[in-house]
Amino acid sequence: MSGVIRRVVRYLILALFAIYFFLPLLAMLDFSTRAKGGRTGRTGEAWANLLTDDALRTSIITSLILAVVTVVLMLLLLVPTMIWVRLRVPKMSRPIEFLCLLPLTIPALVIVVGITNVYSWVDYILGPSTYTLAFAYVVLVLPYAYRSIDAALAAIDVTTLAEAARSLGAGWITVITKIVVPNIVGGMLGAAFISIALVLGEYTFASLLRYDTLPVQIALIGKVDASTSVAASLASIIFASVLLLGLSFLQRNRHTTGKA
Repeated sequence: MSGVIRRVVRYLILALFAIYFFLPLLAMLDFSTRAKGGRTGRTGEAWANLLTDDALRTSIITSLILAVVTVVLMLLLLVPTMIWVRLRVPKMSRPIEFLCLLPLTIPALVIVVGITNVYSWVDYILGPSTYTLAFAYVVLVLPYAYRSIDAALAAIDVTTLAEAARSLGAGWITVITKIVVPNIVGGMLGAAFISIALVLGEYTFASLLRYDTLPVQIALIGKVDASTSVAASLASIIFASVLLLGLSFLQRNRHTTGKA
């Protein structure tokens, strides 16, 4: 009887979660496909605007490229640093963790105010490119990326693997790229997908630093065309959700393959 009760409670919780998660999305889909101008029925005009509206299409491409640049910079910064700290200076693990988690305690608005003057020099040196926003986004995604990579590193014996490779004549670059990194691919993918989801939905940094990204464009379009704005928001949510679901299935397949 207790097993039946637990199963019923589990299904009830899943049903409540599904209602909580999918009901707003269905409402967004309903609103974005509703015919305008007093007409009845459904229309895909708002969704077609995602491809035909030049400003919106440009902002989508910009945000996707910006997400990729952010992921590359984040991985190049975090992965070698965290591996090196674990292998050579483990006493620095706590300070590094504190620095990486610090953006969680500081509001995004405060961070933007603090780096505004820095970005004046960035624009002066590199030019006023939207892709320089990736430097700020790396700071924003550090806490989440750090936790994902740190969990992957904690699941393996990095020191033993490195010492074994070094005893066979491998250099440090070989140890990092060919020994450690292949064993933490799941954590790196988790950090990458979470970073992409955060970048695609980030508004404060881009708006206050005056860069035209997808969230900023959605806010601007919402003032004149609410249906297109909602359609773009829903498409962004679906894309981020598919990425995270794909990550969970990929990690499950990796674990299954590893056990086999």
